[in-house]
Amino acid sequence: MRNNLKQFDLAIVGGGIIGCATAMLAKRMLPASTRVVLIEKENTVGFHQSGRNSGVVHMGLYYKPNSLKARLCQEGAFETFAYCDSQKIPYKKCGKLVVAINQSELGRLENLFQNSINNGVPDVRILENKQEIQRVEPNCEGISAIYSPYTAIVDWKVVTESFRQSFLKMGGEMMLNFELIELRQSPQSSQIFPIVLKSKKGQSIRSRYVLTCCGLFSDRVAKLSGSSLEPKIVPIRGEYLGLPQRVARGLLSTNIYPVPDPKFPFLGVHFTPRMDGSLWLGPNAVFASHREGYSYFDISLRDTLELIAYPGFRKLSSRYIMKGLDELTSSVFSRRQIRILQKYVPKLPASEVYRVSAGVRAQALTIDGKLVDDFVFDSGVSSEAEGCRILHVRNAPSPGATSSLAIAKYLLDKMQKSFLNLT
Repeated sequence: MRNNLKQFDLAIVGGGIIGCATAMLAKRMLPASTRVVLIEKENTVGFHQSGRNSGVVHMGLYYKPNSLKARLCQEGAFETFAYCDSQKIPYKKCGKLVVAINQSELGRLENLFQNSINNGVPDVRILENKQEIQRVEPNCEGISAIYSPYTAIVDWKVVTESFRQSFLKMGGEMMLNFELIELRQSPQSSQIFPIVLKSKKGQSIRSRYVLTCCGLFSDRVAKLSGSSLEPKIVPIRGEYLGLPQRVARGLLSTNIYPVPDPKFPFLGVHFTPRMDGSLWLGPNAVFASHREGYSYFDISLRDTLELIAYPGFRKLSSRYIMKGLDELTSSVFSRRQIRILQKYVPKLPASEVYRVSAGVRAQALTIDGKLVDDFVFDSGVSSEAEGCRILHVRNAPSPGATSSLAIAKYLLDKMQKSFLNLT
C-alpha cells in the first residue's frame, strides 16, 4: 500500500509566509522536474502569525549586527518591494519614528541609532527636537527620534496568498487540512523517497527531502522527526486596539514606536497605519494559555501544563514577573494602554479606540530561561554523514515576514549545501 503513496522530491510543511515563500522559490530555483508539495493543517494559508500581525516591513534598526536577522531583514524588505511591484500588491513606504519622550531615553535612542548605522539602514537619521519630529508627523510629541523613511506597511496575508498562487502556477502541489502527526525517515539508505508524512485524517505521502516551517508548533514537529524539543516554543499573545479610518486618516500617517528597553524582550506598543486606512495600536505581550489562543477564553490544558513544567519558562517568568503583570494590567484595562500611547500622540481620542485583533507570536525559549534572539534553522543532527534529509525552521519571529524571501533563499541554499541533491 505504501508503494501507492504520492511521492515528492521536496515536502514543505507549514503554509505560513516562510513556507509559501520557500515553496515558490523552490519551484523557481530548483530543476523544473522537481516535485514540490506544500502541506498545511488549516484550510487556507497565512491563517496564524502570517495573517495576524502589524503588517510592517522592517528595515533592521533593532537587530544585532551580523546576526541572521540583521542580514536577512533588509535584503528581504527590498525583495518584498520588488515582488509586490511585480504582482501589483499595494504597500506604503510611510516611514517609522522611534520616539524618546524624556531625557532618560536619549542614551538608548543613540545606541539604537548607532546599531541602525551599523546595520546599514538606508537614510536613517536622528531628529533632534520636537519641531523636527513634527515636520514628519505633526501630531507626534517627543524630544528626539530616529526616523527610518523606508519602513513600510503591507498586508502580509495578501503577500502569503500571492506566494501560494505563484507556487501553484509553476506546477507546485498543495495539500490543505493536512495536520501532521508522523514525520519518519526510513533508515534504509536504498529508499529513494525515505520520508513518510502522515496526517491526523489518515493522508500519507512520501518525500525525498522535507523542510518544516511550523511556527507555533515548530518544536513539536521537529520532535516528530527525532530532533530535540529545544528550543521550546512559548506562545506570546499580542493584542491590538484600533482606530477607524475616519479618525485615523486625520491623525497619523507614520509608524510610531517607543524607545525599546533592553531589559525587556519586546518593542512595546506602537502606532501602525493599516493598508485599509485604519490605525492599529499595539501589540502588548502576554503569555497565552493556548498556542493558538487569540482570546482569554482559548485555553489548552496540554499547552498550559507543558509550559509550566518547562524549567526555562519558570526561569523566564521569575525574571519578568513585574513586567508581565504590567502587560496583563494594560491588557485588561485598555484605558491604561491608551494613556501610555497618548504620551506620544496626545490627540489620540480615547472614545474612538476599540479592540480589533490579536495574534500569537511563536517565541523560542532555551531551558535556561533565555529567549532566542536570532533566527534558528537546524536539522537536529550534527552532520550530513548521519543521513538527515530534514531541515527545521525553529525560530523565525519578527522580522520573519519582512525577511521571508531572503529566508527562503537562505534555506534552499542551506539544504543544497547540506543534503539536497535534485540535479
